[in-house]
Amino acid sequence: MRISDIITAYILEQMDREGGAAELQRNTLADQFGCVPSQISYVLTSRFTPEQGYIVESRRGGGGYIRIRRVQAVDTPSMLMHVVASLGDVLAPEAAASILQSLLYEGQISKEAAVLCAAAVSDKAFRDVRPDQRDRVRATMLKQLLATLAAK
Repeated sequence: MRISDIITAYILEQMDREGGAAELQRNTLADQFGCVPSQISYVLTSRFTPEQGYIVESRRGGGGYIRIRRVQAVDTPSMLMHVVASLGDVLAPEAAASILQSLLYEGQISKEAAVLCAAAVSDKAFRDVRPDQRDRVRATMLKQLLATLAAK
């Protein structure tokens, strides 16, 4: 297991223990996991994004903190449409997979829907699409899939 995965698991565990929010210190985490503070920053910016259902607030400097909260959607359609609205014009395959995993984890989509959406936005599905256009088509496709799920 990579250090990023271990840090992510730790943060998620803290959030579960504290009711969906956690307040942490970057340097303390870095010391705890034997890494540099920038590794903690990488985990936060890549694994705890608004598209994945998280809000990260931070204050740097002495006594600084990182506060991470899960966005609590009132209902599934609202959450799915929030994700659709936050998606840009291009979407890398890793980002699409991360979004779908987050939606599955939060109970916003079923395992079957996550698997089907992942297949639909995979690079294999776009093998006949020019490589420079795949991320643009993937973003459009995922938006449409999630909007359709929200409408159900």
